Amino acid sequence: MDKLGINLGYLLVQIVHFAIIFVVLRAWVYKPVLGILEKRRLNIAQGLEDARIAADARKNAEADAEKILSDAQRKASEVIREASERAEQAAREIKVQADADAAKARENAFAELEQERTRVLRDVRGQVGSLAIAAAHKLIGASLIDDVTRQHQLLTEFFSGVKDGKVVVLEGSSQLSGTTAEITSALPLTDEEQDSVKKELLATLGDKAELTYRVDPSILGGLVIRVGDRVMDGSVFGQLQELKDQIK
Repeated sequence: MDKLGINLGYLLVQIVHFAIIFVVLRAWVYKPVLGILEKRRLNIAQGLEDARIAADARKNAEADAEKILSDAQRKASEVIREASERAEQAAREIKVQADADAAKARENAFAELEQERTRVLRDVRGQVGSLAIAAAHKLIGASLIDDVTRQHQLLTEFFSGVKDGKVVVLEGSSQLSGTTAEITSALPLTDEEQDSVKKELLATLGDKAELTYRVDPSILGGLVIRVGDRVMDGSVFGQLQELKDQIK
């Protein structure tokens, strides 16, 4: 060793010093530094993991928010559509009801007008009879028409088309068939006259036939009876029209 210039004692002392320093450094510096580095590495890794989790959570939150927004928009559209449909349905129902009310009001008004017209014509019937009798007295002479009862009977037969309890226009019409009949007179028929007409028609058509009565002053007198497509015109207007056609 001496030849090599190495002092063995000094070398041993240096080795011992190095070992002591190594042990001290390893115990007091190296391990703490490694622990700090490991802890820092773990913290960084945890931070990265937390960042990844946060990113995933944000991505999921955005997806959830988009889904919630889409669902909300869809539900809002459905609510708006349903509300629009309900509003349209309500509007249609209101219109239908309004049309029905208007139609009913018109029907009631027409019925009231018809009732008033019938009442007025019924009241006028007696006045027309009196005027007709007075006119006959003027034209023919009082001596020819002295029987007042007979005068009223003739006028009644003229306006009602019923003579001696028989409906004149139905004479010889035994082949009638149908379930409905419309009877038109120039002036409203009395209950007795309606009963006479009803009795003869039901005897021909059957007890279940439905009869309706209407008033049309334009026919002047007599009756017009419609059974199905068949019309029996015993009105004064019809007779005058027939006479006019024969004269041409």
